[in-house]
Amino acid sequence: MTKFDETGHASLKGTGLEIDTVVAELRALRLESLENRQRRDKPPKLPSRRALIGIADGLSAVLFPNRLGLPELTDESVDYYVGHTLDVTLRDLLVQVRRELRFVSGLEAASNEDREQASAITREFARRLPPIRRLLESDIQAAYEGDPAARSIDEILVCYPGFTAITHYRLAHELHRLGAPLIARMISEIAHSATGIEIHPGAQIGGSFFIDHGTGVVIGETAIIGEHVRLYQAVTLGAKRFPTDEHGALIKGNIRHPIVEDDVVIYAGATILGRITIGRGSTIGGNVWLTRSIPPGSSISQAQIRNEMFDGGAGI
Repeated sequence: MTKFDETGHASLKGTGLEIDTVVAELRALRLESLENRQRRDKPPKLPSRRALIGIADGLSAVLFPNRLGLPELTDESVDYYVGHTLDVTLRDLLVQVRRELRFVSGLEAASNEDREQASAITREFARRLPPIRRLLESDIQAAYEGDPAARSIDEILVCYPGFTAITHYRLAHELHRLGAPLIARMISEIAHSATGIEIHPGAQIGGSFFIDHGTGVVIGETAIIGEHVRLYQAVTLGAKRFPTDEHGALIKGNIRHPIVEDDVVIYAGATILGRITIGRGSTIGGNVWLTRSIPPGSSISQAQIRNEMFDGGAGI
């Protein structure tokens, strides 16, 4: 017969699961980890992923209230809804920015300087929401014009994972620039989990950007993408190698990802690695592996790559 504890949950005592032993071992491992990071007496208080999910949803609703907010909004109520949602969301964001700054400083309590910086970051981020909306409008239009299956602008807003990922990226990118890189990364990873599209918030991406289908797309931290660029599923804009210091540790923050100029199309499965430049107006075919720069107006296919390898002796 199942026994229940005072909370009404089924009791595991007498089942041989040794819960107390597992809890004790996990505690010991936690303390060891904190000791190694010199945080034994002050476990880090990171920004809350759950809170950031709500913040990202709130900001999306503020930007597109009639489609990503409440369905019954009217001309009379929409501004009130946007104002109220923005106020609540920015207050929540301020708390998370303070948490990040406190985590970075290592202090047990937020300093006055951290509080002032968090307020400044949040205020400036709010000012940048209209330009973000303007950029997203260009992204929506690019998706509508670039996909024959798109029957309306509204369909892109509510159905396209690429647009969801781009929205999160554009919000995260501004936070990254303003000095909240951990929160920015967490927001990008929330979109990654939901869409299968990974865009580092440090990447620089111009307007009218379209990711079709999207699953498996990876855009690295130092990638630069121009305007009117279209990517298909499983495209990687990655690093070719990872330099190390004299101790063998990876060097952080070095420039290592491609530059993609305006009006480039990159088809499914293409892998583009290293700090190379894809010239304006070029087309990269599906499943191409590219580690060299190409001039504007190029058209690169798998067959071309294979022929170049054989001509140079590398394929024999």
